[in-house]
Amino acid sequence: MHQQNSFGAYDVMVAIAMNVMWGLNLIAVKMGVDLIEPLTAAWLRQLMVLVICLPALRIIDGKMRELLALGVLSGAAFYIVVNISMAVSTNVSALAIAGQLGAPFSLILAIIFLGERVHKYRIAGMALAFSGVVMLVFDPHAIDERLGLALTAVASFFWAICSLIQRRLVGVPVLTIYAWVGVMGTLILGPIAFAVEPEAFARIPHLPLSTFGWVLFSALGSTVIGQGAMSILLQRHPVSTVVPLTLPTPVISVIAASFWFGTRLTPVMIAGGMVVLMGVAIVTLRTARANEERAH
Repeated sequence: MHQQNSFGAYDVMVAIAMNVMWGLNLIAVKMGVDLIEPLTAAWLRQLMVLVICLPALRIIDGKMRELLALGVLSGAAFYIVVNISMAVSTNVSALAIAGQLGAPFSLILAIIFLGERVHKYRIAGMALAFSGVVMLVFDPHAIDERLGLALTAVASFFWAICSLIQRRLVGVPVLTIYAWVGVMGTLILGPIAFAVEPEAFARIPHLPLSTFGWVLFSALGSTVIGQGAMSILLQRHPVSTVVPLTLPTPVISVIAASFWFGTRLTPVMIAGGMVVLMGVAIVTLRTARANEERAH
């Protein structure tokens, strides 16, 4: 049962940290992919996650099937697709917008597999989110990013499956979950990166510290601090209060990526992004409220 704490300065700071870490993560991932290679960068990230979370690694009775499945999907499959999408794209802001499809995909999976009842508002939200991403595809400045956008949509689908699995891991400590994600990611991505990118793999000992810094920011910032902050907020407040707090993340991503990489934010991209964000906001807010009502 949630303690009904009032939402104070501490919670605001935690929410800001979560959004900043997740929002800037996109830049760190893109830099890592460009400076190393997509699969080798993914492997290094998961290795760092494993090292950071290793003290929390333990067998959780009755939850190992879910933990291992999450490890394979979230630790390996998701990062293979995400990092390749980053490698083939220059307009990272467009990918940040397309990455928001995770929320509507999660809802679709919940309808199919959990028999979740959905009313007109959430259906409208899903339609908005998808139509906003479709707008990006027709933007002349994002035309070269179609492969990246398609891969980002696939990654969002994997993310949605992972979020469904994570629902079954309520009560398992965040660091334990990510220790297993790190284990599976490291074991799977290592041989694949070694086989596909042998030169990048051989260069690892000679990489400058700054390059490792980008990967470490991603591993520590996004996974440990970002997910940890989310976990703290969920322990202190109802889901319906916490979930909408993640909505600034894509805004931070789009603005930061545009600034850092000097990509143009076209009127179509801004409009598409706003449509996506509106759709995701509706899905997120209504889903959080529905979960809250079900809990009472």
